[in-house]
Amino acid sequence: MSKNSNIPKQDKPLTIFITGGSSGIGYQAVIKLISLGYNIILPCKNILRANEVLTNIFNQLPHSLSKKGDIATPIMDLSDLKSVDSLCNELKKKRLKIDILILNAGLQYTGSKRPRRSIQDIELTFAVNHLAHFYLTQNLLPLINISNDSKIIITSSEVHNPSSSGGKVGLKASLGDLNGLASGSGFDMIDGSKFNADKAYKDSKLCNILFAKELSNRLNKKKLPIKVIAWAPGLVISRDRQGFFRYSRKYNQIGQVLFATLARDLLRITTSNEKAGMLLTSLVCSDEYDRSDFNYYSNKIISPGKFIFEKTNISEEAQIEGLSNKLWYLSKSLIYDKI
Repeated sequence: MSKNSNIPKQDKPLTIFITGGSSGIGYQAVIKLISLGYNIILPCKNILRANEVLTNIFNQLPHSLSKKGDIATPIMDLSDLKSVDSLCNELKKKRLKIDILILNAGLQYTGSKRPRRSIQDIELTFAVNHLAHFYLTQNLLPLINISNDSKIIITSSEVHNPSSSGGKVGLKASLGDLNGLASGSGFDMIDGSKFNADKAYKDSKLCNILFAKELSNRLNKKKLPIKVIAWAPGLVISRDRQGFFRYSRKYNQIGQVLFATLARDLLRITTSNEKAGMLLTSLVCSDEYDRSDFNYYSNKIISPGKFIFEKTNISEEAQIEGLSNKLWYLSKSLIYDKI
């Protein structure tokens, strides 16, 4: 494995582009996929983070592996649409082919009373979790290698569904008529309601589902053989200070510690980054998930400490006729207004 941050040469048969691969679920999947011989493009927010990730991966991979994929850590900041554009243009110039696109990065800052903003002045949860991935996919679609078993895998969450155990807690996910998004720049919530950081996250995960659903429909109409999979890893709480909840801890450290102890150690309703990373790896590698059309899988808890990963229905709102197309259109309009 070469320790550099350049785009890798197309030496191996399969190349994976993954966001959110520097920590948590994505990082665990990256370690496994490299050991299986996949080439990995893992964009990082800045050069310091890129070097740190490369060092961690280099030290963690067994040196005795007979086949190791190459890894590249180019710079891309998902909170800046122009940064997304810049990396995509670089990849296009190199005429790189991508076999599997994994949209895994996610941001949550539950507990904050005020919205945070992206470089383009868009509420940060929506900007990172949905809009940047939407724009990234539009840019990278011409690079998807349809001659191989190509896939686009999108990490969502069961909290997109108000009927799920996590979705029932607090304000429910709902995009309404997309009035906030339709109003253009400066909106706080997609549905135009008063800002709530927890609902903003749930709404962004609903956007992930709607985007995956609409993307699959559009690819099918173009007769492009690219499978689209959305999935929910379950509640993942790591024991270190990294992982998904690292942003929320800044706003309610004591509450997050108590919640983690209750959910992970007492109720045992959480899974680990390692186990969730294996699920993501299986979505990439296993023929079991090579189904046509859009599919959504969820890692559901069936008893304390026990989960089942299975095909699952999306929420009732996600099934509303025309909603995914409207989200697509408004997302595209907002991007072109900003770029």
